[in-house]
Amino acid sequence: MTEAPQYPVGALQVDEKEILQRKDELISQIEQAPGLLRQTLQGLTEEQLNTKYKNWSIKQIVNHLADSHVNSYVRFRWTLTEATPTIKAYDENLWSDLPDAKNGNLEPSLTMLDGIHQRWVRLFRSMTDEQFGKAFIHPDGRTITLTRALGIYAWHCRHHTGQVLWLRENRFC
Repeated sequence: MTEAPQYPVGALQVDEKEILQRKDELISQIEQAPGLLRQTLQGLTEEQLNTKYKNWSIKQIVNHLADSHVNSYVRFRWTLTEATPTIKAYDENLWSDLPDAKNGNLEPSLTMLDGIHQRWVRLFRSMTDEQFGKAFIHPDGRTITLTRALGIYAWHCRHHTGQVLWLRENRFC
């Protein structure tokens, strides 16, 4: 059996100049991500939803996307309304190990993604290039611009949907 690749859509590459040039495309990727994820999940059985891609089941991946994107949306809003805020980090592995991330119906998390992505895209489209240049400080000391964060989260959508798609194509055929 083929081992799942670490990065099914390729490793994250963040070049801020390229992100600004592709901003509209990346925003569209984030806008379309919840629908693509729903399409990728369509028809999967409970057993398949509990299949792991490396360390997380499909259910954990979907719930992680909801958790992560809610956090990122809030980080964008803090950064637009405060002077270089230090954001609150969280341990995504511990969050993904909580019972609500491992069990149950995925519809609430998919509905969260639908709503948060609609608001996020509306926010992105209202932002100026100057606002995309604003930054937050991660508790690990990194300064991250909103341009960089846009690139990271467009990739993040593709990355995790790619994991589910890889399982569909390589384990469930």
